[in-house]
Amino acid sequence: MTSGKPLRVSDFDYELPPELIAQRPLPRRDDSRMMVVDRRTGAVRHGRFREFPGFFGAGEVLVLNDAKVLPARLWGTSGEAGIEFLFVRESGPGLWEVLCRPAKRVRVGDPVRFPGAVEARVAGAAAEGRRTLDLGRTDVLGLLRDHGYAPLPPYIKRGERDEARRPEDISRYQTVFAKKEGAIAAPTAGLHFTTGVLRALRDRGVDVRRVTLEVGLATFQPVRAELVADHEMPEETYGVSPAAAKAVNAAKSEGRPVTAVGTTVVRALESAWRDGSVRPGRRPTALFIAPGFEFRAVDRLLTNFHLPRSTLLMLVSAFAGRDLAMRAYREAVKERYRFFSYGDAMLIL
Repeated sequence: MTSGKPLRVSDFDYELPPELIAQRPLPRRDDSRMMVVDRRTGAVRHGRFREFPGFFGAGEVLVLNDAKVLPARLWGTSGEAGIEFLFVRESGPGLWEVLCRPAKRVRVGDPVRFPGAVEARVAGAAAEGRRTLDLGRTDVLGLLRDHGYAPLPPYIKRGERDEARRPEDISRYQTVFAKKEGAIAAPTAGLHFTTGVLRALRDRGVDVRRVTLEVGLATFQPVRAELVADHEMPEETYGVSPAAAKAVNAAKSEGRPVTAVGTTVVRALESAWRDGSVRPGRRPTALFIAPGFEFRAVDRLLTNFHLPRSTLLMLVSAFAGRDLAMRAYREAVKERYRFFSYGDAMLIL
C-alpha cells in the first residue's frame, strides 16, 4: 500500500478455507493453539494457550471483559409463521429491540407468541430486520434463560432449535469469569481461560482486573463501506470500575505492561482514556479502531482470529501493523489454525 493512500475494506481481506471455521469448542478450553506475534521483531511462533501465564511477571496487569452472554436467540410465532428473534437490548419499560427473520412477516401491531404462553406486540419497525417488541410485564430475562439459545454467529452452523446442543453452547459460548449479564455475543478471547489458568496467573503475581463491554451489534456489524474511513460504528456500553482504572493507571505510570483480553477490552480501555489516564465510569462508545489509531492504554493483546473485512481485524491490524497482522493470518491458514469464535488465539506482544 502506498503511503497516504486511503485504506480500503478490501485491504483486510484474506482467503479462508471453510473447514477452518471452528464449529464446536474443543473439549478443554485451554487446549486451544496460540500464535505468538512479536511486534518488535516481526517473529511469529506457535504454542498452546495453556502456556499463556508464562508470558507474565509479577505486577503486570491483565484485563478481562466480564460481560455475560444472554441466551438471546428465541423462536416465536406471528400468525402461522415461525420467526427467529435475537433479543438485542431493552429499550424502555417492557420494550425490547430485536432482530427477526423472516422480518417481512413481522408487522407493527402484530401479536407474537413465545414459549411459556408469553405474548408480545410489535410496537415498532426499522430497517434490516429490526423491530421493537412490547412484552409488558414479562420477565424477559427469565424467558430467555428458560427457552433461549446461545446467540451463536451465523458461521457456526446449527439446526433450527438444536435442542441437543443447546446446553453445550449456552455453557461454552460463555467465559468462566462472566458476571454482568447483557451481552448478545461472547468476548471470544476470554473463552480459552479456565479457572486453572486464572489461578496460575494470580500465583505469578499478575494483577487480574475486569471491565465490562456489553458486546452488541456494533462489534459484529458487517462493514458495507468501500473505504475504512466511511464506516460508522454503532454505540455499545462499557464500564470501568475505579479499582480497574486505578490498577491500569498505576501500571502505565510505572512502566508495567497492560494486556487486554480481546478487542472489546481494547475498545473499553481506549474509550475510557482521557487526558493521560483511564477514567472510571459507565459510558457509551462508538470508538472505531483502525490503522493509524494511537494506543494509549493497552500494551499487549490476546485475541482470536477474526472474519475478513471486519472491524475486529482492522483493530488487530492497527495494533500489530497491517502487514504483520495479515502475514500472521496467512501463516495461521497455512498452519491450519481454527478460526473465529470457537477457534484458536493470537497473543500480540
